[in-house]
Amino acid sequence: MLCWNGRGSGSGGKEVRALLFERSAPDLAVKMVLKEIPTESLTRPLSRNEIVGLIFRLTIFGAVTYYTIKWMVDAIDPTRKQKMEAQKQAERLMKQIGVKNVKLTEYEMNIAAHLVDPLSMQVTWDDVAGLDEVISELKDTVLLPIQKRHLFEGSRLLQPPKGVLLFGPPGCGKTLIAKATAKEAGCRFINLQPSTLTDKWYGESQKLAAAVFSLAVKLQPAIVFIDEIDSFLRSRSSSDHEATAMMKAQFMSLWDGLDTDFNCQVIVMGATNRPQDLDSAILRRMPTRFHIKQPNIEQRHSILDLILRNEEVDRCLNLSEVAKETNGFSGSDLKELCRDAAMFCVRDYVHGSDEEESNKDKLRPIKQQDLQRAIVKMRKSKGATTLNDLQEHLSVD
Repeated sequence: MLCWNGRGSGSGGKEVRALLFERSAPDLAVKMVLKEIPTESLTRPLSRNEIVGLIFRLTIFGAVTYYTIKWMVDAIDPTRKQKMEAQKQAERLMKQIGVKNVKLTEYEMNIAAHLVDPLSMQVTWDDVAGLDEVISELKDTVLLPIQKRHLFEGSRLLQPPKGVLLFGPPGCGKTLIAKATAKEAGCRFINLQPSTLTDKWYGESQKLAAAVFSLAVKLQPAIVFIDEIDSFLRSRSSSDHEATAMMKAQFMSLWDGLDTDFNCQVIVMGATNRPQDLDSAILRRMPTRFHIKQPNIEQRHSILDLILRNEEVDRCLNLSEVAKETNGFSGSDLKELCRDAAMFCVRDYVHGSDEEESNKDKLRPIKQQDLQRAIVKMRKSKGATTLNDLQEHLSVD
């Protein structure tokens, strides 16, 4: 037994006092609970009820401390609300597309929020005009091995490609083809946004990139679509940030690396109008490429016919003549052209340029003259390349 009368001096007294303090000082939680116990109860053994009460109080104190710290950590995280919304959206989309009994991690939930519900897509193959050859080849090389998997099981050569690249000038139908693919493919479609893979915490971007492929494997057959892929997977250089370089390396390794199964039916589809900016390793992983060119005269005629199919047009309208005069126009330009022509009908009705037309309760049909005026306007806007030209064009219109 250690005895001390408190009158020790020097280093020996300090050591004894320190030893007593270490042996007698309880934890803060235990000390707070012991204060509530009467002093006389400490001189006798605790009863069963007192022991149960002590354990209960310690448990309550520990639980309150744990959840308080957890709440503070969640409150500090600025992306907590966004993650909660992404999780709810992912759960809703999983139910809509019929995915059941699939357990997802937190990172996979963030990616699953970008799943596309085919029923919500309004674009079909019939809404794409002038690209019949591209659509036919896309169906045969990409979609057929997925939809008729039993026909290609024994062959390595007849498996669907790991990557598909749609490239060409802006406004020629690349994204439109992707929308129709999401509607008609019959497989899971993930519309991946590059911003989804960026995170301010170090190492989180790599985990999100890994979650893209782990989710796609769980939901296969699946297509991962990246619009404007050049902004995400552009050529690597020594000036790249470390986190960005690691995320690209992780993405490419999981896409087609050592651990990739050739039977895995996960396709990465990208669209860009700057294929020269893509990394060579990315181009190697996208062997199936479709060049969506500017529409020729026959394609422009098909596009105009599709756009004006459900509109009220004049019987004397000559679309072949319009197709000849719109050389160099993209599909997006032709849609804007028809919209401007329809707006001329609205202006005539509102401003009453023609009394007979303004007295009617409906708009007049689109005439050849409306399309001619729209072509002139469109050529002015396409030719305006400088700021002064644009300001002059806007002031004239």
